[in-house]
Amino acid sequence: MLGLKLPTDPRWVNIVEKNIDDILTDHAFCEQKAAATAISLIVGFPEYTELVQEMIALSREEMGHFKMVHDRIIARGNTLGRDRKDLYVIDLLKFFPKGGSRTTQLVHRLLYAALIEARSCERFRLLSEELTDKDLAEFYRKLMISEAGHYTMFLNFARQYGNRDEVDQKWQDLLEYEASLMKNLGETGNIHG
Repeated sequence: MLGLKLPTDPRWVNIVEKNIDDILTDHAFCEQKAAATAISLIVGFPEYTELVQEMIALSREEMGHFKMVHDRIIARGNTLGRDRKDLYVIDLLKFFPKGGSRTTQLVHRLLYAALIEARSCERFRLLSEELTDKDLAEFYRKLMISEAGHYTMFLNFARQYGNRDEVDQKWQDLLEYEASLMKNLGETGNIHG
């Protein structure tokens, strides 16, 4: 369903289980960044009314997810901690050239967002199936369902605002590029790393 070209090695969950506190902190910041992405799309493309309406709802939902993760961090006796660079996202953003028309920029941002949500969904599925902490596994199962909806929303908006054939080709090219990045990731307790 997600179209990812290279699935995460299931052994990644073993790394996560040894670093649950780190993954929760990383996850919390991922939710914050997802909300910030939604807000930046509103600010950058206010003339797309349907997109703005969906991004308003998404920013609220993502901040709700942030609160849920933050509450888990507190319940474990920890504090949020500091944000770390997400090398996956940094490398992913190198794929499309800078510039181009506003529509091209919008489509590229929507495709990036779709792929980040798809990878998060895939990682949450793994966590929901493989974590030994059943409460945390159930938590990630619920988030997985939400992330799948986000991925399709972003991809559908890209197809709506761009030329469908071009968008589909860019999507496939981006998926191939992302697979090449994933070959070097999966060895850290990060949501995308």
